[in-house]
Amino acid sequence: MTRAGIALGVAGLFVVITLSSALYTVKETEQVVITQFGRPIGESVTSPGLHAKLPFVQDANVFDKRWLEWDGDSNQVPTRDKKYIWVDTYARWRIADPLRFFQRLRDERGAQSRLDDIIDGTTRNVIANHTLIEVVRSSNRKFEQGEEAQDILEAEETREVEQGRDKITRLILHHASQVMPEFGIELVDVQIQRINYVETVQAKVFDRMISERKRIADRHRSEGQGKSAEIRGKKERELKKIESEAYKKAQQIMGKADAEAASIYADAYGRGPELYRFLRTMTTYKDSIDKNSWLVLSTDAEVFQYLKTTGAGAAAKAKR
Repeated sequence: MTRAGIALGVAGLFVVITLSSALYTVKETEQVVITQFGRPIGESVTSPGLHAKLPFVQDANVFDKRWLEWDGDSNQVPTRDKKYIWVDTYARWRIADPLRFFQRLRDERGAQSRLDDIIDGTTRNVIANHTLIEVVRSSNRKFEQGEEAQDILEAEETREVEQGRDKITRLILHHASQVMPEFGIELVDVQIQRINYVETVQAKVFDRMISERKRIADRHRSEGQGKSAEIRGKKERELKKIESEAYKKAQQIMGKADAEAASIYADAYGRGPELYRFLRTMTTYKDSIDKNSWLVLSTDAEVFQYLKTTGAGAAAKAKR
């Protein structure tokens, strides 16, 4: 390769590097601040497309144009009624003024650190001016039976909620938003995602909740036992009623049968008294005397009157 070719190649490479350093692209979701030797030059570039800058001496600092998330750490905060709670908050923000943002915070890491200070401090100040019931609840809706909030806020139930959680978060947003413009940030939303007691109080709260659940369980068990006794009592009453009606009906049938039997016996006795006496005597022999029975009776006993003659004679005598 000749020297002219080498020189042409080097020149071409230099042109490519120069153009790549002089041109930059801005996406729809980006905004750029141009700096020269670390100092901002001109206004921020927010329109998408291909843009130019001085090569090698100027740099394009790219920032996100979209809404960004801030998720704070849980902080221990005292309420106005001296209840120590853990508060976990989150927020949504965006870079509204890239130039001022770069001058004051440089990058998103610096912004996250400043948001920690501002939002956490504002949250602490606002909650310290309100009671626990105001922080937890948003309205004066009555507690539902067995609701956990009723156990946690047992002593607070009678207090009226004047502002509530929603208004408190709006108050935090209002105070924090007043500070953000000087950093080129727009804060759009702040929310409390979790509130909990500190560990020293949590155990007592859980013990009270367990005790309450046991009390409710005992009440349900007692109601169940009472209902069971009521059902068993009703069953016993119905059973006795059925048995009484069955006994009454059986006695009526037995009485009717005895009456018919007595009528038959009386009729038979009236037609053949001697035969009736004979049959009754035979039945008495059968029912009262067996092979193991011993009777000591006089020969003149009335029970032997049919044994003194033959069965046939007695039967004939009875027929006559």
